[in-house]
Amino acid sequence: MLIESEFEVAAPVEQVWKYMLDVPRMALCMPGAELTEVVDQDTYKGRVTTKLGPVSMRFAGVAHVVERDEPAKRIVVNATGSEEKGKGQAQMLVTATLIRAGRGTKVKVSQDLQISGAAAQFGRGMIQDVTNVLLGQFAANVQDDIGRWSRGEAPSARGEAPMKGLSVGLQAMLVALKRFFGRFFGGFGGGRQVSATTFQRRRTLT
Repeated sequence: MLIESEFEVAAPVEQVWKYMLDVPRMALCMPGAELTEVVDQDTYKGRVTTKLGPVSMRFAGVAHVVERDEPAKRIVVNATGSEEKGKGQAQMLVTATLIRAGRGTKVKVSQDLQISGAAAQFGRGMIQDVTNVLLGQFAANVQDDIGRWSRGEAPSARGEAPMKGLSVGLQAMLVALKRFFGRFFGGFGGGRQVSATTFQRRRTLT
């Protein structure tokens, strides 16, 4: 399953690049992530907890940085994990590419995800929507922390608690609805965007 997304950080490319190379610091920005051991500069052990409604999943695994391409501003990480209380398995190859966007930085993220067990039952759409919600929170945390990091200050205490299941579920539902109606309205007039007012007028006329 390939999931592609992007977000922006209001900081120069070089600063964001150096920040992303500080994996222990950056890991604190990921909701539900806990770094348990730094094996070496390329290998890290940790846990990720995800909660969606009544279902809570906790994966323990290893993340390995397989590529750091400074000229292209691209970093590739391979992560594998297993459910601590279940038979689920997860493997993900994450590629993050930094692009200059005005005075800030656009981060393009490609996630090649393979999962089995309880998490797989949610289906591609839900997994993609939840991933986008978590990535949005990660981006907000990076934006909040990168200035503090550049000044040599300690990170704010966020803990390792995952985003609440209800919060993730509601936000994922809104993302799904937005995507659905975007496609639905885009179908009028050969893909032209149509406002809700125009849609209501068409319903009245018919």
